[in-house]
Amino acid sequence: MSGQIDRPRGTHDIVFGRDDPLWQRVLDEIELICRLYNYRRIQTPVFEDTALFARTSGQGSDVVQKEMYTFTDRSDRSLTLRPEGTAPICRAYVEHGMHRDPQPLKLFTIAPMYRYGAPGRGRYREHWQLSVEAIGSPDPAIDAEIIQLYDALLARLGVKEYRLELNSIGCRECRPAYLVVLVAWLVENSARLDDETRQKAASSPLRVFDNYLAKSPAVQAALAEAPKIGESLCEACVTHFAEVRADLDAYGVKYTLVPTLVRGLDYYSRTTWEFIGSMENENSTISGGGRYDYLVEEIGGPPTPGVGFGAGLERLIIAMEEAGVTAESPSIDIFFALDEGAPRRLVSTWLAQLRARGISCDTDYAGRSLKGQLTQAGRLGATTTVIVREADALIRTAGQPDEPIAHAAILGRLSE
Repeated sequence: MSGQIDRPRGTHDIVFGRDDPLWQRVLDEIELICRLYNYRRIQTPVFEDTALFARTSGQGSDVVQKEMYTFTDRSDRSLTLRPEGTAPICRAYVEHGMHRDPQPLKLFTIAPMYRYGAPGRGRYREHWQLSVEAIGSPDPAIDAEIIQLYDALLARLGVKEYRLELNSIGCRECRPAYLVVLVAWLVENSARLDDETRQKAASSPLRVFDNYLAKSPAVQAALAEAPKIGESLCEACVTHFAEVRADLDAYGVKYTLVPTLVRGLDYYSRTTWEFIGSMENENSTISGGGRYDYLVEEIGGPPTPGVGFGAGLERLIIAMEEAGVTAESPSIDIFFALDEGAPRRLVSTWLAQLRARGISCDTDYAGRSLKGQLTQAGRLGATTTVIVREADALIRTAGQPDEPIAHAAILGRLSE
């Protein structure tokens, strides 16, 4: 049975520079800014042992309960396509003994992530994500640096309509006492909550605040009265959070304190944040992160503090489009258009030698007429077009007269 096979629902194809030149601009700016901040690239496998995510994300999280792509391989091992980038990077940190390197280890990755859910604008089952992690330092200044890095990336990309929401969700010392108070309140006010919030209260109480603004107005009003973690922070967490805010102030990064802000994964502690874009739907979060001081220890490593964020690239590009940001399509340096009788194999020699010198070039492989080849050169944005004739050539550059040139002189002229 034959027929067209389309991509799976919730995925998309990206031809960088052809369909959307913004993609290439985003990737270039990410590479540049991570280099400026001394973050090195890391690449982890597309699938991991399922236990890595079940143990770190939390059995009560939506990621584990509803969104993971989990399968059993031919050796009966349970594997999962990575739903997020932090846990795999921390797994690599432990497995390769990176705690012996100078700390903090500053790493980033750009990779596809996989979560099952209803596809929508800015929400894909396979989506591209930037993950930036600083592992090995408890210093609140690194929290502020990594937040400011993304704020600076948005500025470089021309995104202005967003807000940064900030909170602290405490640590092992102060959170247990808070959860006792919160659970008591949730039980007492159970009738005012919806089924989803009651289920969260039973499995992972802190997550009742997940997607706070997506809840009904009645549930929002009820949760607004619930005790907040900020009221129960220990002295160390209060000090840490105050220093993060002071550093953000020094950077000039504006933020809003949101006492209901929690992250949807169990491994977060202390500082948490989200960058909210201008999209008016449940997918408006363009980046989110926080501190995870117990994650490395949870997967078998030594006690190691860490902090980082994940940022969806599709949502970032939507934010750029809504800001009116544009990018030029990629171009090439030279295009060889072949007139009738042109020495084709000599052109192949020129192509190879110019490319070896770092000069981008191309020619026609579709049997176009000379007019069609010149049109193609324009589509490719060629800076220079060389019309190769049987005995000589014409070099054509915008704003300059055509320059006749002998075949033997072409390489030297084009390499200038």
